[in-house]
Amino acid sequence: MSDERDDDIEGEAAGAVGSPGERRRRWRLALGGDDDADLSPDDVRMDRALSALYGRDEGGKGAPGRRGGLGGSAPRVARWLGDIREFFPTSVVQVIQRDAFERLNLKAMMLEPEFLATLEADVHLVADLISLRSAMPDKTRDTARMVVKKVVDELMKRLAHATAETIRGAVTRGKRTSRPRYNDIDWPRTITANLRHWQEQYRTVVPERLVGHARQTRTKAELDQVILCVDQSGSMATSVVYSSIFAAVMASLPVIETKLVCFDTQIIDLSEDLADPVEVLFGVQLGGGTDINAALAYCQGLVSQPAKTHLVLITDLYEGGNAAEMLGRAAALVASGVNLVVLLALSDDGRPGFDANHAQKFASLGCPVFACTPDQFPDMMAHALKRSDLQEWAAGRDIATVRA
Repeated sequence: MSDERDDDIEGEAAGAVGSPGERRRRWRLALGGDDDADLSPDDVRMDRALSALYGRDEGGKGAPGRRGGLGGSAPRVARWLGDIREFFPTSVVQVIQRDAFERLNLKAMMLEPEFLATLEADVHLVADLISLRSAMPDKTRDTARMVVKKVVDELMKRLAHATAETIRGAVTRGKRTSRPRYNDIDWPRTITANLRHWQEQYRTVVPERLVGHARQTRTKAELDQVILCVDQSGSMATSVVYSSIFAAVMASLPVIETKLVCFDTQIIDLSEDLADPVEVLFGVQLGGGTDINAALAYCQGLVSQPAKTHLVLITDLYEGGNAAEMLGRAAALVASGVNLVVLLALSDDGRPGFDANHAQKFASLGCPVFACTPDQFPDMMAHALKRSDLQEWAAGRDIATVRA
């Protein structure tokens, strides 16, 4: 009986992939066409959902030459999004959405709340919503705020704890104590010290002795200052989103003082709004030119103790203002003792495009210059606060840095 069942399974598996009908089905889905004979009803829905975006016109050209393939009404687009979410994982849905914005001009549809509510939210969508918010009617802006809040909450859940613990550990150098406050517990050392108290039935360690640091109260003048100076031109959109999240987390830590300055050709200081990262993002104005020199001049005015100041300049270094003054101002900041770090991007997207000439000149001033992912940022910031060698830190993580 078992052998028969095994034979059945093998036959089904072979038929699933190797039968002529299945091979025709797969080629039909891969290449497109009008013959639906080998397709199931779900296959037809999937094929139509993809053809609406990636299909070919009569001249044999791809979808970029066509517009409005999903129709002009939000309900039809919402049904299309429902189909692609049913057939593909979230990561693929997000890629398809981004392609749809470019190929089918769906940004106009984002001004309709019914459509906006159906989108799969991610950092790129947040950046699009921020750039479009001035064109949104009030009812859509409320929906957009809810979408942004959802993404922010997910990012805070993913990044906040690691950031807080890593940075707190970098700047808190108090004596160890066996009676730490909850937020000052050193969990790795506590677990190691209590391994003998492993409780098999609960699958956990019950600590008998806590290990942590005695909290040191310091005046504001004694705190290290972190200034995140972020380019809000269109090419830096996702970097702005992540920077706002990290600034909000760091602002909640009493061990450092955090400032957030965003700039294009104008400068906006969002430091007072850091308790609400959603409000911060809605205060950002994506797009416009780039005046790094003016932004550095503003940040220079925020520095009261250069030896305790860490200025993280997040930009692709395409300067639209006075480049010579920008470099001279950067040199003055470094000479005064400010720890100036240049991040060419703070995003998941890999190696960014940047002005290589300016990057090399910043590197010649002794500034570390490289791109950074959100998961790497907390550790990078901790090493910056300790004024460790960030070139060495980056090399140890296979991060390419710009050399003078």
